[in-house]
Amino acid sequence: MKKILITIITILCFSGCSTTQQVFKSASDLAGSGMNRLANIIPKRDKQVVTETVEISEPEFQKPIDFIPEALGNYEWKITTDNKNAQEYFKQGMQLRYAYNVNEAARSMAEARRIDPNCAMCYWGEAFALGSFLNQPMTAEKNTYARKAITRASILAKNNANQMERDLIEASLVRYPRNWTDEMARDKQKRRPTYQAFADSMEKVYEKYPNNNDIATVYAVALFMLEERRGYRDINNPDLIRLHNVLTKVLDDDISHPGACHLYIHATESSQRPDLALNCADVLSDAVPVASHIQHMPSHTFNRTGHWAKAVVSGQKAQQSDLQALKNKGFSYGDTHNLHMLLYAASYDGQSAAATQAGKDYRKLTDNYENKDFPVQYAPYEILTLIRFGRFDEVLQKTNKPKNDFASALWDFAKGYASLKTGDKKTAADMHKQVLESADRLDGTFRGDSHQTLLNTVAYILEGEMHIAEGDLNSAIRSFEEAVKFENALAYSEPEPLPFSARHWLGAALYSNGQYQEAEQVYKDELQHHPHNGWSLYGLQQSLAAQGLNDEDINQDLKESWARSNLWITSSRF
Repeated sequence: MKKILITIITILCFSGCSTTQQVFKSASDLAGSGMNRLANIIPKRDKQVVTETVEISEPEFQKPIDFIPEALGNYEWKITTDNKNAQEYFKQGMQLRYAYNVNEAARSMAEARRIDPNCAMCYWGEAFALGSFLNQPMTAEKNTYARKAITRASILAKNNANQMERDLIEASLVRYPRNWTDEMARDKQKRRPTYQAFADSMEKVYEKYPNNNDIATVYAVALFMLEERRGYRDINNPDLIRLHNVLTKVLDDDISHPGACHLYIHATESSQRPDLALNCADVLSDAVPVASHIQHMPSHTFNRTGHWAKAVVSGQKAQQSDLQALKNKGFSYGDTHNLHMLLYAASYDGQSAAATQAGKDYRKLTDNYENKDFPVQYAPYEILTLIRFGRFDEVLQKTNKPKNDFASALWDFAKGYASLKTGDKKTAADMHKQVLESADRLDGTFRGDSHQTLLNTVAYILEGEMHIAEGDLNSAIRSFEEAVKFENALAYSEPEPLPFSARHWLGAALYSNGQYQEAEQVYKDELQHHPHNGWSLYGLQQSLAAQGLNDEDINQDLKESWARSNLWITSSRF
């Protein structure tokens, strides 16, 4: 933060200044003629000088930044500059831009152009980092800085860039319109023409340099901004095919390209073929070794393909990078999201210690963020993870109920479920009633899903368990079927909002009711949604065994999938 010392001279007139007008006239004379006239304006006996230090904040994306080579990988875009340090900061800036540390990327690029004021590509890099990216549109404030940077890049490019760099810089000018406002940024229809103009400009550059991986990746960035941020993607959609073709061409040449792999994971994870990104996901975490979002990203692919152990490792690496960033040894982005993915993967992998610890760490972060207007609805992940692993006494000991209505309702579900499992049917009934009332009352959304959908999912899970406690399996099955219907209505999310599936309850109830074939089908369906998870594999194995069937593939899959679990289970839910 820059500190500007502002000296405020308070003129106290007793006998020296007879009127307010005289005071203002004297102050005006001072400003116009300089400090050397101070003694002539203010009598010594009548003056009092007060100094005050006022701190004027500069934008976060303009602050100086260190070069941290140990946090970086091998990827480097060689640009026109004779200064080694400028090249190093540009390298850091590009790696961080592809790791979504966009502010740190812009700061790195600013350092690069300060080191080499004639580096056109350093200015381009600063503008590129300040522009819109998949998780956030460009703000009006950032656009102001980006326009200055890209304009300077265009001027310098005439004598300080090669032809490809000049083409890239000129194509990028349309990305930062003079009339850009925050209102435009918030409205996807209003911002789309700017995104389309940039994509069209980059298409021409890509056609001219089809074998340049860096040009191709910037083109892919532009194309992806035309896609919906969330939701399922159809692998046969022509626009998605075009995006995939651009990215796979890069990855065929450089499987570890951090920008191309990052985008390819996002472009495949919600499609019919999330497995397409497995090869690059396996190496992405090393592409920028201490940038938490890059360590985390492979888990998007691993979760969708049932590689739960790999997803856990990705989450743990990301958490370590977040911690290193606190010591200025790396770069952090999305620390709570990283923990969410970690606890989700560990929950499906049966790693209760890793999952519950991630839940606790998540709660600590969100507790700290409450004073910063952080959306505290995220807090219940700790208590929901405890429900997944049957740690009911710990649930009942929790007292830090969230203030947010939606989060509070999820908390009520967990408290009701744990109460029921420890013999307190009355509290369970009270909590069930409160969850249903919240589902009827709340009309907001959580990560793209309606509060009603999520709360009805857990309400019917609790209701089904209440029926089981009364010995009514048929009613329990109907309740669990309702829970599954609501769960099926959830949109694609990364990860899903609940660290368990309602099908685990439905399958278990069908099995207990002697409906083994129906239970078998439920577990098979569940494995389509969450491949290779031990909860469903165990239920499927038991359902087959009850029919006198034995499937060695299922047995082997369960053995491998549950190898890291520290649990002994007798059902697909506690």
